Amino acid sequence: MTILIELDPETEAKVAAEASRRGIAPERYVREFLRENVPHCYTGKGRLTREGLRAMTKRLQLGSEKLPILPPDATERSSFYEDRR
Repeated sequence: MTILIELDPETEAKVAAEASRRGIAPERYVREFLRENVPHCYTGKGRLTREGLRAMTKRLQLGSEKLPILPPDATERSSFYEDRR
């Protein structure tokens, strides 16, 4: 299927920059982005296959490298209840 999408200059620049960072053509980047981010149609069997789990885990990991690294005390119980120290 071929779809023609007109991007605003800011989005076009972001797509071009990310494609360049990955060393691929912008068209390929957009194709891969859509493949990974368009919701999948599930059969409703209520079972998660190994392949499904791997795909779900991969989607959850996307962008995780941009998350900040927290200091160890950030996940201590006392940090959640500051007023109860």
